[in-house]
Amino acid sequence: MASTPFSAAFSTPSNGFHQARTNRNSSFSTSFWSPAAFLMPSSTRSSLGSCKSAFFVNGLSLSLPSSSRLGFSSGSSGVYARAATEKTLYDFTVKDIDRNDVSLSKFKGKVLLIVNVASKCGLTTSNYKELSHIYEKYKTQGFEILAFPCNQFGGQEPGSNPEIKQFACTRFKAEFPIFDKVDVNGPGTAPVYQFLKSSGGGFLGDLVKWNFEKFLVDKNGKVVERYPPTTSPFQIEKDIQKLLAA
Repeated sequence: MASTPFSAAFSTPSNGFHQARTNRNSSFSTSFWSPAAFLMPSSTRSSLGSCKSAFFVNGLSLSLPSSSRLGFSSGSSGVYARAATEKTLYDFTVKDIDRNDVSLSKFKGKVLLIVNVASKCGLTTSNYKELSHIYEKYKTQGFEILAFPCNQFGGQEPGSNPEIKQFACTRFKAEFPIFDKVDVNGPGTAPVYQFLKSSGGGFLGDLVKWNFEKFLVDKNGKVVERYPPTTSPFQIEKDIQKLLAA
């Protein structure tokens, strides 16, 4: 193959992000948002406490795969995960934003969209608004959004759990479950995110790229799609509909 597997270009950050230039001859043609520096290491709804990217390596910006859905293929009867694992999401227990233990087995039989959220990101307003809209539309059909605050990307989720809860519930009237703040990368990665990333596949699949990366989970607790941060929740709606109808 004459083309290289990815494009590398120096970029200038803007508002904490930049859009990488894409090499038209590259086999990876989609670019996503990236941080301005290397990735940092780092109502139930009441019962759960709820109410375009490039990746920097040694100063270079690497374009990621050509589809907004990393490592997956679509079939006539739905979407399928390329990477399989024996575990399901239901094997994990997490803490909600009020620090109560929650077994994810309570979501058996539901379609789930799992998102790492932040309150001070350039993607915050659009994502929270669209997530709330989709949740309201499909919540009675067996759909849930599970939001996990994370402060590893530009320090854009610095608040305490009560502050995060108040922000999401008051400003955006979020009714979907919000959980305890977690690490999604590095040595302190929450076990549930270790599972999501190992199941999700994709180029640089061991790393969440930025705030608002999304994982779509089917009714059997398996990851079937993974979307980069700049994928709009509205762009995921058709995939949600397919899984709900399955």
